[in-house]
Amino acid sequence: MTLAVEEYPRPGAPTIVLVHGFTQNTRCWGDLPQQLNRRFRVLAVDAPGHGSSPARHDDAGPAEAARLIGEVGGQARYLGYSMGGRLCLQLACDRPDLVEELVLVGATPGLTSPDARETRNRADAALADRLEREGLDAFLEHWLSLPLFAGLDEAGAARPARLRNRPEGVAASLRCCGTGRMEPLWDRLSLLTMPVLLLAGASDTKFATEAEAMAASLHHATGRVDGRAGPALALVQGAGHTAHLEQPGRFLALLEDWWQTRDGVPGHS
Repeated sequence: MTLAVEEYPRPGAPTIVLVHGFTQNTRCWGDLPQQLNRRFRVLAVDAPGHGSSPARHDDAGPAEAARLIGEVGGQARYLGYSMGGRLCLQLACDRPDLVEELVLVGATPGLTSPDARETRNRADAALADRLEREGLDAFLEHWLSLPLFAGLDEAGAARPARLRNRPEGVAASLRCCGTGRMEPLWDRLSLLTMPVLLLAGASDTKFATEAEAMAASLHHATGRVDGRAGPALALVQGAGHTAHLEQPGRFLALLEDWWQTRDGVPGHS
């Protein structure tokens, strides 16, 4: 099984791999790939069950999905949003040799309580059943109406792009790669030593708090601009869960400032 990839070439430039959130695909990043392409070779990946990538109907979970992402991304910088952030973090824990740098947006290392994971698995299975019963169009109406996505406008929601997904693929992703299927990674965060940037929308209280907790555990990661150990942590003002789509200018500016301050390289070339 090989995942679908959309490439934005830039000969001689470092590679950055983008991994989207649930119900999205490579066409749901707004103009971020084009902006990043000014300094990177960009690989936007369709996660398992999304876009043009095959669906997993077996018992493969997040670790296998992460392995497949690493297989197509190779040694690179990785930027993942929400579900994609979980998968990029899984890859960083399993194959740190591949992840030169990690940027996580609205992501979590998983649920620590077995009861919470089981509850989440049951809820995701019910959502998958609903999707298969009602169809993708109706499911997206429900999904995008959740408070989590209240800050998205129609352009950011990218409904036409999301409708490129196949219902059976998205349902399989829920059953195989939902948060409840993920073995919690909290105890492995202290092993990561690559540069890490944690981003969340300032209005996304749940994931902003999660990012702060992760920062406390990622104490061997690099990335802080003050020269001390630990990851960088920044909140995107005026944004909720989909910070990169709600405030793309502020989001990109935080990325560029981090790279320029840390690497001494101007943001655009």
